[in-house]
Amino acid sequence: MLLELSITDFAIIERLRLTLGPGFNVFTGETGAGKSIIVDAIGALVGERMGADVVRAGCERAMVEGVFDVSGALASETRPDAALEEPSGMLGAALAEMGIEAEDGMLILSREMTATGRGLARVNGRIAPLSTLQRLSAALIDIHGQSAHLALLKPERHIFYLDRYAGLDEARAEVAALYAEWRATRRELERLRADEREIERRVELLRFQVEEITAAALKPGELEELERERRMLANAERLGELTAAVYAALRGDETGDERGALDSLAEARRALTDLLRLDETLAGQGEALDQAIFLLEDVASATRDYQEQVMADPARLEEVEERLGLISRLRRKYGATIEETLAFATEAAHELETLSNREELAAELQRREEQLRERIGAVAGRLSTKRAEAAHALTRAMERELDDLNMRKARFEVRLVRRPDPEGVPAGDEGRVAFSATGIDQVEFLLAPNPGEPLKPLARIASGGETSRMMLAIKTILASADATPTLIFDEIDTGVSGRSGQVVGEKLWALGQSHQTLCVTHLPQIAALGDLHVQVSKTVSGERTTTRVTTLDDDARVAELSQMLGGASTSASRANARDLLTRAQDWKRARLAQNITA
Repeated sequence: MLLELSITDFAIIERLRLTLGPGFNVFTGETGAGKSIIVDAIGALVGERMGADVVRAGCERAMVEGVFDVSGALASETRPDAALEEPSGMLGAALAEMGIEAEDGMLILSREMTATGRGLARVNGRIAPLSTLQRLSAALIDIHGQSAHLALLKPERHIFYLDRYAGLDEARAEVAALYAEWRATRRELERLRADEREIERRVELLRFQVEEITAAALKPGELEELERERRMLANAERLGELTAAVYAALRGDETGDERGALDSLAEARRALTDLLRLDETLAGQGEALDQAIFLLEDVASATRDYQEQVMADPARLEEVEERLGLISRLRRKYGATIEETLAFATEAAHELETLSNREELAAELQRREEQLRERIGAVAGRLSTKRAEAAHALTRAMERELDDLNMRKARFEVRLVRRPDPEGVPAGDEGRVAFSATGIDQVEFLLAPNPGEPLKPLARIASGGETSRMMLAIKTILASADATPTLIFDEIDTGVSGRSGQVVGEKLWALGQSHQTLCVTHLPQIAALGDLHVQVSKTVSGERTTTRVTTLDDDARVAELSQMLGGASTSASRANARDLLTRAQDWKRARLAQNITA
């Protein structure tokens, strides 16, 4: 959960440090005090795009920092994400992929925005791209403000809500895996069916490349050997002179006028032998001298052999130069080394074989593609049947929730539609239908808020208050399946009366039993149910306006609720506020006791 939030020079907030708790956290205060600005700051923290206008007037930069306890979230992750799941990724996988470690189960996210429009993000003190905050935020926080409700109004997201409700994420992942395999097969087939003239040009190019490399008969390690031989042939005369000098120094010249080192050593050995007959003190030195003689004889022998190999051979030098030139040309065209050039030839030969046998391969891919369509149709069909069952259950559950939220006459429907498509997958009596990574269904939520009205898509009929209550109903139903640990509701009570506010507050508090829930509200009925109550106010000093926050105790809560009930703080309003707070606390204790008993 979000343990602590620090905000500096953000909009009208000069400096703010807020400690939050588990359960249901409520934020209250007069309009314009900065409640929604706090939510906006959290949005910046989790990667939302921000402009320079969020920097407090006269300041160089705005800073937002959040300390998250993620130990519970990491411990609860027991399965990998389902493919194409609604953005709420697994936190542990995201951290591991990014090479980030949650120290002592804590994660610190920070965001800096400057007046020049530049920004900087950090995770546990390390600079990170904004995309990292966005990836992590999907597993940390779900913000539902007036604009964030648009996610519920997008029909393409409805299928994920339904699957999450029914526990069908893994089944959808199976379809997605088959779909990915089908896409890869389809792309390969389309590549083979590309323009025939282009393929023929490619075949001719590949054939030339393979033949050119094959004709060269390249061998691994050949380049180094040729370069050594070229150096020897190009310097044959000088090498001969040097080896002759070495041999002469060891064995003496051919005329015998000059003695070599070995002659001197042989003479020294004879003298030492005579010496040892008289005194054995230097006996060990005789072995050392013998060893030196043996070593120098090996050197002389190796030098003589090398000298015999070194001879000028212009014809062979020309052959070596031509071979090196050929290898150099091939390396410029196909690879930095002989090994890379040979690997290029292998790949080219494989592609040439594939294109040369494209008709047979295309037929095989066609069979494979149709087999995958059949499998996708079968798996997606079973998934669709489960979705249809879940759609009825979700419809009934949603209507019960909406009835609790004072939308008693509203009708809700989860509509599943299949679209005919001759290129689709088989779907029983329906023939072939369109398909995607999510299956063969198009899911959309429909609502008729008032009696006598037809069911219509949410985006066409839902008001702000109705959308807020729809989102709350969805979150309430999906609470047990929703892995996002912190839920934030901004102005969820828009269009909600005081009578319905009690129910809204009770459902938000219930969400707080499985998630950390933050709510900005104007209704005292909701605020009274908070486990932690934060008052947001603004003060004017000179010509500057500043937002401040205060965590309220019971007495301060009574005063705040009194203001929310009647505006003026009177003994009657304070009595009503205290009664409201007492009833809320009694209700929560009763619910907790009921849950323990259950």
